[in-house]
Amino acid sequence: MKWLSDKRVVKAAVIIGLTAILLIGVFSVVDSSGGNSINAEEYAARTEEKLLEIVSQISGVGKVRIFLTMDNSGENVYLKNTDTKTVSIEPKVRGVVVVCDGGDDPLVVSRVLDAVTKALNISSDKVCITK
Repeated sequence: MKWLSDKRVVKAAVIIGLTAILLIGVFSVVDSSGGNSINAEEYAARTEEKLLEIVSQISGVGKVRIFLTMDNSGENVYLKNTDTKTVSIEPKVRGVVVVCDGGDDPLVVSRVLDAVTKALNISSDKVCITK
């Protein structure tokens, strides 16, 4: 027990202990989902790109612009009693605006509305299609 009386050993032990506590604190704050979390802006951008690709293939649509609004920013839900620690819940689409050259043709509007509502699993009252 002679080493406990040495001040250098005690200082080193305290520094190591404080460093360990600090690292535990930092890693508990860092997202433990493995970097798979999705924020609303990224999700909206990816979804807009996919919708643009789909809608632009519909006959009579012409030039297309799409804008999405999101209901939340997504979240990580911590699970108990499973091998997976967290699961990411995607943000929810609040509304979609589609501006296209064929937005004044009722047939085109119907086709675009059907594609958007089915692709996003949202109701038609959340979609606006215009020219």
